[in-house]
Amino acid sequence: MFEAGEVLAGKYRVERVLGQGGMGVVLAAHHLQLEEPVAIKLMLGDSASNPEAVGRFVREARAAARLQSAHVARVSDVGTLDDGRAYMVMEYLEGSDLAALLAANGPLAVGDAVDYMLQAGEAIAEAHSLGIVHRDLKPSNLFLTRRRDRTPHIKVLDFGISKVVHTGLTPSQPSMTQPSTMMGSPLYMSPEQMTSARDVDGRTDIWALGVVLYELLVGAPPFVGETLPEICIMVLQSPAPKLRQQRPDAPPELELALERCLAKQPSDRFENMAALALALRGLAGPYGRASVERILLLAGDAGAQRASAEYERQSAEVAARTNLEVGKSTRTAWGDAPANLPMRRSLLPWLGAAMLVAALGAGAVWWATASSRGAAALTPDGSSRTVSATPSLVVAPKPGDSLALPSASPLAPPSPAPAALEPPTQTPATARPGKKNVNRRPAATAAPVATPAKPEPVEAAPAPAVVAVPTVSAKKTIGLGGRL
Repeated sequence: MFEAGEVLAGKYRVERVLGQGGMGVVLAAHHLQLEEPVAIKLMLGDSASNPEAVGRFVREARAAARLQSAHVARVSDVGTLDDGRAYMVMEYLEGSDLAALLAANGPLAVGDAVDYMLQAGEAIAEAHSLGIVHRDLKPSNLFLTRRRDRTPHIKVLDFGISKVVHTGLTPSQPSMTQPSTMMGSPLYMSPEQMTSARDVDGRTDIWALGVVLYELLVGAPPFVGETLPEICIMVLQSPAPKLRQQRPDAPPELELALERCLAKQPSDRFENMAALALALRGLAGPYGRASVERILLLAGDAGAQRASAEYERQSAEVAARTNLEVGKSTRTAWGDAPANLPMRRSLLPWLGAAMLVAALGAGAVWWATASSRGAAALTPDGSSRTVSATPSLVVAPKPGDSLALPSASPLAPPSPAPAALEPPTQTPATARPGKKNVNRRPAATAAPVATPAKPEPVEAAPAPAVVAVPTVSAKKTIGLGGRL
C-alpha cells in the first residue's frame, strides 16, 4: 500500500513497513525538516472510514501526547491524510517488544521481569493520573529499547487504541468486534472488561500488568484456551494458577502480588499503581526502585499513604505465609503435623533439665548399688578382702604411735590388722593351731625356745602414704566422720 520514498503529510518520507495488524499499520519514516527518524501509525480498513472510530483515535492520540514519562513512546503529531486516514507520529525505537523477546529467549529472570513491569507501571501511573486507561497492555505493546548507556528501557505503546477498539463499537457493528478479539487482547483482559468495557478503571490495567508479569516469568499467560469462549470462561471463573508451582525460585511476595493483581473482583486488587509498586520494590534493581519513587510521587500524598497502609497489610500476609511454609517443611519426629518452631525452642530448656535430673538419678542408683556390693581392697601381703564402699582417709602411723584396735563386732569377726601395724615377730605360742600365720616370721631353728631372746628391732616395710582401711582406726585419722 505504501512505496519507499512516498511523502506523507508533506514532511514524512516513508522508508519501510515496521508492522501491520487488523486495525492499522506502522511505518518507518524520515522527518524531512527535523532530519530524524520517526514512526507513523495509520488507521486502515473499516475503522479508517468510521467517523466515531477516527474521532476516538485522534482524541486518544492527543491524550498520549500529554504524557511526559520517559517510558511512553512520545507522540509528536496527529492528523489526517488527504484521503481521510488518521495518522499518529511517534518516536522511532530500536529494539524489540517483549513478545518477541519472550519467544526468542524464553522466561525471564525474576529481577528483569520485575524491573520491566515497574518501568511500564511508571507510564501507566502517569496515564491514570490524567484519567487515561490503557486497556490493551500486553507484551507486544511493551517495547524494550536501550538508553545511551546501554541499560534496558521499557516504552509503552498504543495508548488509547484499545479503548477505541473495545468501546467505540455499537450493536449495529458486530463485524468490528472480531478483528479486535483476534489481536490476542482477551488473554490480558480483566473480567470486568470482558463483561462491560465501558465500566472499567485503572484496576483493569493492573490486572493486565499481572498477566504480563506472569507470562514473562512462566512463558505463557495464566489463562490459556483453544477458543475465545474457553478463554473467557477461565478468566471469569477459574482461579489464577500459583506462580511458584511453575517457578519455584520465585519469592513468596511476588506470588502474593500476582494473586492480588489477578483477583476476580476489582476491589480485591491493588487500589492503584503505587500499591503494586511498593509490593514489588524489594525485588527490583536500581532502575526499578527509581520508578517506584516516581510512581509514589504521581499518586500524591493521599494515594501514597493508602498505598503504604496496603503495603503493611501485604507484608504481614507475606510473613504469615512464609512462616506457614516453613512450618510445613519442618516435620517433627511424632507425626506430620506442621512444627511450631517457637514452641519447640521453648521446650529445649525443660528437656535439658529433665535429662539432667535423669542423669543424677541414674548416678544415685549406681552409687547405692556399688555401696551394697562393697569393694575389694588388697592387703599389703597381696590378699584381698571386701571393705565398705564409703572410705575413710587414714594417715599411715609413724614409728612410736600407739594404735587403738576396734572391738570385735558381734556380727562378724574383726578384720586382721595390716602387716605394717603388727609387731615384727610373734612367738610360736601365739599362733593359732591349724591356721597359717602369714604375719609370723619363721624362727631361725626349729627347736623350741623357752624364753625367747629379745627380738632385735626390725625395720618395718614402708607403708603407702595414704591407705583406705575403713575397719582400722588410728588415733591420728582424718575422715568424713572423724574417728571411726
